[in-house]
Amino acid sequence: MSMEFFLAWLAVMFPLIFSPGPANITFAAAGASLGIRRSLPLLAGIDLIFIVKGFLVGFGLMAWLIHYPIALKLLQAGGVTYLIYLAYHFAKPKSVKSQTKAPEVSIWNGILIQTLNVKGWIITFTMFSIFAPNLENESTKSILTLIALMTILNLSTHLCWIVFGNALAKLATNARAQRIQGMLFSLSLLSVAIWLALDNPTLMID
Repeated sequence: MSMEFFLAWLAVMFPLIFSPGPANITFAAAGASLGIRRSLPLLAGIDLIFIVKGFLVGFGLMAWLIHYPIALKLLQAGGVTYLIYLAYHFAKPKSVKSQTKAPEVSIWNGILIQTLNVKGWIITFTMFSIFAPNLENESTKSILTLIALMTILNLSTHLCWIVFGNALAKLATNARAQRIQGMLFSLSLLSVAIWLALDNPTLMID
């Protein structure tokens, strides 16, 4: 793999992966609510599924999805529903008792978010459709190379979103500021859900 290939790959993939989306907004919200260390299970779950998507798309699943678009529609509908649930979770008023202990997120939350995240499927498909034909190695090695590059970029950019959310939380030094912060993250997640529902053609009825 040449440096020219890597820079071209990074120029395409960095804005796709780093841009605000269901997973990245959730990372920022988790970083703000839970801190960096307690958000790591969420990161592990999301990036584990990204790796699985890489293998599935790289070895031919996307061809099956193209022939059965209802599968993407169902994934998208599930993702929108779960984002609305997360938006409510971050916006709902917290009792005095619940404020003493922040809610936990597990690896399973990340697995569910990324499985239902159609943007993740599209990013993975875009990467393979553009760059797999340009690698000179045998196909299996090409797929593994692209998956490794995507995994490294995912881990680094997703951690940046967690750190960003955690940094914002440190600026919210009183209860009112924390409520406003929670509402902002909630509205961000809700906006992403609405955008996915209205703008993405996978939810359009034939």
